[in-house]
Amino acid sequence: MKIKKVLVANRSEIAIRILRACTELNIKTVAVYTYEDRYSQHRYKADESYQIGENNQPLKPYLNIDELIIIK
Repeated sequence: MKIKKVLVANRSEIAIRILRACTELNIKTVAVYTYEDRYSQHRYKADESYQIGENNQPLKPYLNIDELIIIK
């Protein structure tokens, strides 16, 4: 089974490295970000990116597995 798409639910340097590696392997990528992270580099490195959480929650949305799963 070939991996077709990877969700990166992180905003660190390692997230950027994962996104870069996926690009080199021709794997589509999705990044999630909070309002506070809207200008973070990981958002722009991914093929798709989606805002999660409310505008006043900088970290909690990254830990909300239910919301991450419903991302289309």
